[in-house]
Amino acid sequence: MKWKADRGLQARMGLTMILLLVLYVVFIGVLAYMGVGTFMLILIMAVFMGGQFFFSDKLALRSMGAHEVSEEEYPELHATVGRLAQQADLPKPTIAVANSRVPNAFATGRSPGSATVCATTGIMNTLDREELEGVLAHELAHVKNRDVMVMTIATFLSTLAFMIVRWGFLFGGGGNRDQGGAPIIVAVLVSLVVGVVSFLLIRVLSRYREYAADRGGAMITGRPSALASALMKIDNGMARVPDDDLRTQADMNAFFIIPIKSGAIGKLLSTHPSTENRIERLREMEKELETA
Repeated sequence: MKWKADRGLQARMGLTMILLLVLYVVFIGVLAYMGVGTFMLILIMAVFMGGQFFFSDKLALRSMGAHEVSEEEYPELHATVGRLAQQADLPKPTIAVANSRVPNAFATGRSPGSATVCATTGIMNTLDREELEGVLAHELAHVKNRDVMVMTIATFLSTLAFMIVRWGFLFGGGGNRDQGGAPIIVAVLVSLVVGVVSFLLIRVLSRYREYAADRGGAMITGRPSALASALMKIDNGMARVPDDDLRTQADMNAFFIIPIKSGAIGKLLSTHPSTENRIERLREMEKELETA
């Protein structure tokens, strides 16, 4: 398969990283303003960044209750992922399964060599073989595009900034200007702005990367209609999942193939474009392949 790099995605990832770098500088200034020493400042950033970069995949799998599975446990899943990875010119990723009624899948890992593709038991029970292939190819396209690593790094700053806001309100809310409360208030406000901006940057990048992974997944399988059908089934299947199951897994929305929806505000701030738009683009791609 001749893979076409998505220049639009690459440009957006580059711009996102540059803007996040600017936010990092602002954020470091905030911590310094709070009186954090240089050594402690470097240590904090190194610990959080290192933890996010090297252990985010394990944390993501643990949060889903997922576990690595062997070929003996899921031979068909292994065979499918292995074949699709070969078609995409990728090393075969680690394969994990989450025992969940939520029909979903995601990819994680900091590089193609350390990637993991996870599918829930719900999605395997919902889709037919070709539809599941389309979903797995979509996840491999994320690995091929390397946007999983960028999203992992991008979520770090947002998480840390909102932690500073929470701690600042918790421990600094009772102070006054004479007691040194003003620096804490300023730090909390700046951290809130940094957190919101990085949160919005993540949303903008995440929406485009889903379109790119849809295109890439359809290129790998050569069947855009199978992925379109899968997206429709997953979206409809969410309505049949108990709310408790949906709430416990909503934190993984940025990595899921279809996000867990939560009202009008949730849709507005969604990490993904609408399922309808994605399906329409895939159908147009199917027509192009038929006439080619």
